[in-house]
Amino acid sequence: MKNLQLLGLILVIVGSFLPLVHVPIIGNWNYWQLDHYLAIFCWIFCACAVFGIVNNRSVLVNTFAVFLLILFVFTLFAVKYQATSYFSFLPFKSWTNALAGTVKLKWGWFVEFLGALIMLFVKNKPKAQ
Repeated sequence: MKNLQLLGLILVIVGSFLPLVHVPIIGNWNYWQLDHYLAIFCWIFCACAVFGIVNNRSVLVNTFAVFLLILFVFTLFAVKYQATSYFSFLPFKSWTNALAGTVKLKWGWFVEFLGALIMLFVKNKPKAQ
């Protein structure tokens, strides 16, 4: 089952380079372009999960998979909040909501969540001795 956990980990790492958010005029942004610190946390959590996968520590892998899921959900809320607050200078709330709605989430989030869920739900079977 290590292979499936490694597949989930690779999906998370590759997903961080895929388009996650589409900002009008600017284009698609990946995790690094969204926020450097969140991207670094994502990669640190992935490195810790690699350590858990290599050493057959399923508790460690599950812990960092949950951390990754929490990080992804936090990032989604942060993107929506930032888009709304960025246009808060407009006099009418309907204009603010309309312009904030132009910031769209992209398909890279599916890859990120799929990888973290694979890491979380695939269990290492102990070797029979």
